[in-house]
Amino acid sequence: MQLLLALFFLLGIPSGAPEIHSLKYFYTASTQVPNFPEFVIVGLVDEYPIEHYNSNTQRLQPKQDWMNKVTEEDPTYWETSTNGALGAQETFKGNIGTVKQRLNQTGGVHIFQYMVGCEWDDETDDVNGFRQYGFDGEDFLIYDQKTETWIAPVQQAVPSKHKLSNDKALMDFHKRYLTQECPDWLKKYVKFGRSSLMRKDLPSVSLLQKTPSSPLTCHATGFYPDRADLFWKKDEEELHEDVVKGEILPNHDGSFQMSVDLDLSGLKDEDWGRYSCVFHLAGGQEVSKRLDKRDIRTNWKTNDGGFPTGAAAGGVVAALLLLTGCIMGLIVCLKKPPQASETSSSSGEDPAMKKGSSEEQSMLKPLHEGRVQRGSSH
Repeated sequence: MQLLLALFFLLGIPSGAPEIHSLKYFYTASTQVPNFPEFVIVGLVDEYPIEHYNSNTQRLQPKQDWMNKVTEEDPTYWETSTNGALGAQETFKGNIGTVKQRLNQTGGVHIFQYMVGCEWDDETDDVNGFRQYGFDGEDFLIYDQKTETWIAPVQQAVPSKHKLSNDKALMDFHKRYLTQECPDWLKKYVKFGRSSLMRKDLPSVSLLQKTPSSPLTCHATGFYPDRADLFWKKDEEELHEDVVKGEILPNHDGSFQMSVDLDLSGLKDEDWGRYSCVFHLAGGQEVSKRLDKRDIRTNWKTNDGGFPTGAAAGGVVAALLLLTGCIMGLIVCLKKPPQASETSSSSGEDPAMKKGSSEEQSMLKPLHEGRVQRGSSH
């Protein structure tokens, strides 16, 4: 399911320069999901959460300090947006039952999804918009901006597709929002958060090994943002066999760390110089470290009770770094919400089900669409 898979890869690596910026809103209405709000909205700029709302708090709140700058131009931004979110909550709550009936679903756990937003190339000024609806992990309706048409992946969505396609005023609204209003808001948010969104820190890269028979770990720490990759390569070819890649973990200072292991058991001495560990940061910057026995840090002892040359201090530090990474990773896991997580949620509705009601219109608009229509400046 494309919509849900997109959420799993929110932290993927962008294509690099020129910078492609994005504004996305994910709505989720759910029933009988344990320990999870019935309605959630998450707004993201360049995959960083900027706004959050859920039915428990019933208030839209900023997720980045720089988002408070929006009140300099619109003092009622958060109040107005909260009212819009409350209205959307009631709309989604009513329509999820209708969707269940249409798809012949009964009680139990159900998730109703909606994703809307746009991408902007800051070099060419090209814009691409998207809207997508889903139910229980399956695509329901997809808007194709290039052809300005709706696509119905399932038969039950065909009536909705026809209703939307035949509503010229609504189709014009979709086009105007995706091509004009969404990019305007995106450019505004990028301006507010430029120092954070454009921050790029390269890491220090170390080679670590517990014992001579252990896998060799390439460890990168201190990089930012977390859209990065770390891999081993032989000559100019990336290795996929005999390699184990770890997760990206947070450091206490807001930067990140990650590691990738290489099995050395089949490596010939004469081939060591052909291997290197490469760190790739979003935007194309790289750090490469060639495999050299003299650079390996370890804390294993030699036969005489001492440490290999140049290994002692680095080994202790490396062990502490790895231990810290494990602890931080555990904390992150413990803090993760249930399966239908707020950052992995996208929400939507079947516009045909309300037959032209006001609820139908409100469900089709992300938060800032409502603000735009109320005359908020850009």
